[in-house]
Amino acid sequence: MNARQKRLFEEARKRNPELKIPSNATATEWTEADLALIKQGVGDKTSRSERAPAGAGSEAAGEPPSGEQAGAVVTYFEAKGFGFLRPDDGGRDIFFHVSRLAEGLATDLRPGTRVLYELGMDRTGKMAASSIRIAPPA
Repeated sequence: MNARQKRLFEEARKRNPELKIPSNATATEWTEADLALIKQGVGDKTSRSERAPAGAGSEAAGEPPSGEQAGAVVTYFEAKGFGFLRPDDGGRDIFFHVSRLAEGLATDLRPGTRVLYELGMDRTGKMAASSIRIAPPA
């Protein structure tokens, strides 16, 4: 691991003490995308491929899968690529960045648009929405 990778990992570990380096990864195998994930405190990407395919499980019954929450766009600054969501269950508005839009178009992110999202962290370690997708019409 080079000095930059080590520094990024240590910063991420401060925000997420349970973050582990994959034992099979060497410095030559790390891509810029891997470094970006570590910088965000996300860690390895092994769990991403284990997700159920879209349309499976409770999602087919019209309910979001576990961990996914519903809300609506309160504001979106298209020029800057970020905005805020208001959760259906109340509470504080949640920051989101357009780079976390997994399904749908950025042009669909208008105030009042229904979205499904998971909670995660932004690059500074604060709570933010991740895996955002535009909710299907009711």
